[in-house]
Amino acid sequence: MAATGGKQIKSVLIVGGGTAGWLAACHLAKKLNSKDPDGVQVTLVESPNIPTIGVGEGTVPAIRRSLQYLGISESEFIQACDVSFKQSIKFQDWLFNPDDRRHAYHHVFDYPVQNGCDLTPYYLMGLAGDDSYVNTVSVQGGLCDAGYGPKTMTHREYEGVVSYAYHLDAAKFAAFLTKHATEKLGVIHQLADVETVTLGDGGMIASIETPQLGTMTADLYVDCTGFRSLLLGDTVGVPFVDKSDILFVDTALAVQIPYGDEKAVPCHTIATAKEAGWIWDIGLLNRRGTGYVYSSAHTSHDAAEQVLRTYARETLGDQADDLTLRRIPMKVGYRQKFWEKNCVAIGLSQGFVEPLEATGLLIFDATARMIAEQFPATLEAMPALADRFNARVTHTWEKVIEFIKLHYVLSRRTDSDFWIDNRRPETIPAALQQNLEIWRHQPPTAYDFSSRLEVFNLENYLYVLYGMDFQTNMAPLKARYSMDQEAAATMQAIKGHRQQLAGQLLPHRELLMRAQQFGFQKI
Repeated sequence: MAATGGKQIKSVLIVGGGTAGWLAACHLAKKLNSKDPDGVQVTLVESPNIPTIGVGEGTVPAIRRSLQYLGISESEFIQACDVSFKQSIKFQDWLFNPDDRRHAYHHVFDYPVQNGCDLTPYYLMGLAGDDSYVNTVSVQGGLCDAGYGPKTMTHREYEGVVSYAYHLDAAKFAAFLTKHATEKLGVIHQLADVETVTLGDGGMIASIETPQLGTMTADLYVDCTGFRSLLLGDTVGVPFVDKSDILFVDTALAVQIPYGDEKAVPCHTIATAKEAGWIWDIGLLNRRGTGYVYSSAHTSHDAAEQVLRTYARETLGDQADDLTLRRIPMKVGYRQKFWEKNCVAIGLSQGFVEPLEATGLLIFDATARMIAEQFPATLEAMPALADRFNARVTHTWEKVIEFIKLHYVLSRRTDSDFWIDNRRPETIPAALQQNLEIWRHQPPTAYDFSSRLEVFNLENYLYVLYGMDFQTNMAPLKARYSMDQEAAATMQAIKGHRQQLAGQLLPHRELLMRAQQFGFQKI
């Protein structure tokens, strides 16, 4: 059958910068060979007058693969973006009321050790004694608590003894990506305010109008305008799917906190549960990025501010009263479609949920890569690809919402309506309820996560479920697990390996200082 013709797509216009916009620019320009005159031209236009939100400072290990793929030196990235390493999210006070009992657990990035024997059922049957789940199946939680970095100075870029991601200064990261995109990948950078967006035949975007540059046109438009969703939402008219009936957190207070007398830089995000939400605490080399995300239906803004200042006072003393806080309203949910006509959304214009598991950058990076990899050659190919993209990204957002909700459902806190309301059955997605019912009778398996495109998989669920003492009845299953000796030996080997690594690794701050000065070996 002969190939059909069609109008070739030769230009992309990304509207809006920030981390999402520049990640999209890098992925598109890399894949579409924008440096070549015959490649697809990628242009990014952003306002010189609108600051980015700039609080997405946590990542997950997938960002390492993206940075390496984009040709970015890890050493240069670390030195330019005030980067620290991240091996885990440490959840504090999510299970119990803190007045009753303090509780903490790690969701680490390393997969549970197997060695031919799945340790999870043996942990559930008590073979690990008083050890936590994470310390039973991995070395990484212990390394985090002891303050070690994930690699040595002899490791090459993007390699380590354990898996890791990064904490970073979001504004510096956007600037770093800008430089890389324009100097290395051929992206054209324009500064202008978008005043109007004009629709043409069939509801396609025909142009944008700016006072500085006049009319700008492209074959495909990428909306990176944040919560406003100027192109996809306001102009093309794709409605927003509100998910605040499942996830109640809708406001953030953000602040940058100087280090007090602390010498150590945590190698993990700290997420501390509070009365109406939770506080993030991200340690960079020279400061901490901190904030309180909360439900405005369960507390007042003034009360939330006092909660955050009280938290800061633990390390800053009375200086906490002088901190300048930024309040950021958040739209919880996602667009009904992410790609409509010749407009596709990346970033906050696509969707948002609270930053509990660093989902923002993860989804923005993954969907930008997806568009680049499946970029249509012609306008005629666009509708079918858009349908496929919409189905996959909708599934991604739904699964992310389920995983975030899991953290609240497993809590036993009773100190406020926020925690009690989060466990009401009518607020829990049906698929999550079904999984939890199954997992009460048997541990999760890989068959519970059938899609290759899942953002959170078996290992992620195991760390959260059993970090929060989820009860799986193993009594009827004991006959299926007869490798007690092998499991005990593997558990002991993990302890030995952790002690061995502790003798090889540097304290996190020392590793960062050396990386700033010397960098790592190029791959």
